[in-house]
Amino acid sequence: MTTRIPRISLEQWAVLQAVVDEGSFAQAAEALNKSQSSVSYALKGMQEHLPVDVLTLRGRKAELSDAGEALLRRARVLIDEALRLERLADNLAQGWETEVRLAVEIIFPPDLLGRALTAFVPESRATRVQLIESVLSGTHEALLNHEADLIVTNRMPPGFLGQALMPIEFIAVAHAQHALHQLERELTSQDLAGHRQFVVRDSGLKRRQDAGWLGAEQRWTVSHLKTSIQFVTQGLGFAWLPREHIREELAAGQLKPLPLIEGGSRQETLYMVFADRDGAGPATRALAHALQDTCQAACARATGN
Repeated sequence: MTTRIPRISLEQWAVLQAVVDEGSFAQAAEALNKSQSSVSYALKGMQEHLPVDVLTLRGRKAELSDAGEALLRRARVLIDEALRLERLADNLAQGWETEVRLAVEIIFPPDLLGRALTAFVPESRATRVQLIESVLSGTHEALLNHEADLIVTNRMPPGFLGQALMPIEFIAVAHAQHALHQLERELTSQDLAGHRQFVVRDSGLKRRQDAGWLGAEQRWTVSHLKTSIQFVTQGLGFAWLPREHIREELAAGQLKPLPLIEGGSRQETLYMVFADRDGAGPATRALAHALQDTCQAACARATGN
C-alpha cells in the first residue's frame, strides 16, 4: 500500500523561495510581509510532509539541499504561473483583453510598426498581439469579418471613421541599369507598356482590387511587397513602391525613380480604424495610442518640427 503524501500548498513553496532568495528567515518574513514565526511554521509543515529534506541549516543561514534545489526549480515555474494567473484575473476584471488583433497594410513602414509595438509592450500586461499583414481588400475583410479589432489601411472602409496616421509616397522605380533608364528621356505610359511590372496580390478573398498603373502586358503578381522590391532590385522589371520601404536601395543607387512625364509619384494616406471604437478594450486603445504616437513622431521628424 502506497503512502499518500499530503499536498504542499503553493504558498509554502513561495515561502521556501523567499527564504532562499532573501538568505534568511527574517528577511524572507519582511519580503513576504509575514511574521518570522509564520515563515518558520510554513517550512516546518512542508518539511514534515516531504520525504526529503529541502533545507539544511548552517549556523543561522538556511541553505537548499540538493533535493530542495531540484524541487524549488520546478516550484518557481508554478509560482510564476500562479502570479501570471492572478494578474490575468485582475486584468480581466478591469476589462483588459487577453488578445488584440491588428490588421496592417503591408505598405505601413515596418520599422514604425516595430517601434509602435515596442512602445505597447510596457502597457500590454502580457496581452497577446495577433498581427495580420494584409493587402488592399484583405484589410477590409479582416475588419468586416470580425477578425481584427484595429486596422491600418490606405482605403477607408465604407461606414467607418478613421484617424489619419501618416502619408505614404509611392514612386515608380526600376534598377539603375534597367532598359527604361537607358532611354535617357521622360517616359510615357507607352514606354512602360512593353516592360514587366510587378504588383502585389490582393489578400482579400471576396473582392480582388488592383492598385497603381496596370498597363504592362508582362505584369507579374507576387504575394508580398518584399518580393516585389527584391525582383525590381534585381532588374527584372519596374514597380510603384513605397519610398519608406526602399530608402536604402535608393540611397545606394540600386534603384532609381523612373522619369515619367506624369504619375511617377503618388501620395496616399494611412488611416487607423477601430472595429468598434466605443466597445474597444483598454489593450486595443493602448495599442492604438502607440501607433498614433509613433506615426506623429515620425512625421514630425520628417518635417523637422
